[in-house]
Amino acid sequence: MISKSENALGEISIDQPVQTEPKRTSSNSSGHKKSNSGKKKKKRKQKKHGSIRIYGVLIMLTLVFVISISLAIGIIEIGKDMLGINGSQKLVLFTIPEGATTAEIAENLYEDGIIKIPKAFIYFSRLSKADASYVAGNHEISASMAYETLIDELKKSPDVVEEQAVVDVMFPEGISLYDAAQKLEANNICNADRFLYYFNTGGFGYEFENYLPESTSRLKFYAREGYFFPDTYTFYEEMEPEAVCRKIYMNFDLKMTEEDYARIDELGTTLDEVIILASMVQAEAANDEEMPSIASVFWNRLKYPEDFGGGKLQSDPTSKYVTEIIRPNIELDNQQIYDAYDTYVCVGLPAGAIGNPGISAIHAVLYPNETDYFYFYANIDTGVTYFARNLEEHNANIEMVKQQQAEADALAQPEGE
Repeated sequence: MISKSENALGEISIDQPVQTEPKRTSSNSSGHKKSNSGKKKKKRKQKKHGSIRIYGVLIMLTLVFVISISLAIGIIEIGKDMLGINGSQKLVLFTIPEGATTAEIAENLYEDGIIKIPKAFIYFSRLSKADASYVAGNHEISASMAYETLIDELKKSPDVVEEQAVVDVMFPEGISLYDAAQKLEANNICNADRFLYYFNTGGFGYEFENYLPESTSRLKFYAREGYFFPDTYTFYEEMEPEAVCRKIYMNFDLKMTEEDYARIDELGTTLDEVIILASMVQAEAANDEEMPSIASVFWNRLKYPEDFGGGKLQSDPTSKYVTEIIRPNIELDNQQIYDAYDTYVCVGLPAGAIGNPGISAIHAVLYPNETDYFYFYANIDTGVTYFARNLEEHNANIEMVKQQQAEADALAQPEGE
């Protein structure tokens, strides 16, 4: 008797040969194919997981490499700063205020160009246990000193330091960069030409520098005209120009707020364009109150060139800047630069600022009055500016001002003459 039974895979186990049913054979063949297919899929999955692991390792190695390079560069820069490598050997007078903390001292050292990494100095000071040992007063130091030497000098009694004159210098709103440089030299702060070089080169790491154009137009006379914030500054005599520049850059940086930058984005303009326009507003305005209306005139002329001058802003101070600042100080005669600044010639904004505006002029450009004015004319005797919507109203204002001036001259004329 023939016995047969099915195993767990559905195959037939027989004790002696029998005729296999075609249908059962077909089923067995199909079952084996499914099993082989499963093995192939498993191999594919293993290959896929292997590729993912390889990519992961490559990404990890790349990250480790990038981080290592970054750390190496950072360590090199910190090391150079700690050792005073490439620092100026010129001695400068550094003042520690009464009650100043190590963090405040480090920040002041950074602002004066003595160190480049305040956090590194703070850390080194703590390791040296010098935090409570700094002595208030004047200390003679240089940027070439290593941190250890700096700390030793700042811990000494300031009585041994020769007194160096402290000078307060006031720079009025609208002053040109050239005139500001001459004023620095006249007060024995630093050389005017060296100051102009370093100030226009920039690159001191302040936030506002991130908003400036990556490259300077060849038509720009002074790259950083407009960024010398008008104020009263306290300097020492015979300072390094870089230290003077840092002090002025820092002041501008502090004056500009996040709200200002947000407003610049909202207006669809740039920081440089705002400063250029603000320098024109500063030069044209008789007082702060009139600035938002004057700014509105220039904005209207820019927005609607067909309604005024074909896009030429026609501002007299721009022509004056060419005559009084650019022409006398340019090395080679360049008509393209003259035309790029003269708004009776160029279309739109001039190539650069024509002076250094105050915060009122900057805010007037950011928040101008909403007007339909295209003209303004000022009575320089009274300081009153008259605005007009069209040329007819403008001409009437001019005649009115002339009449006012004639009457004032008549009143001022002594009797009998």
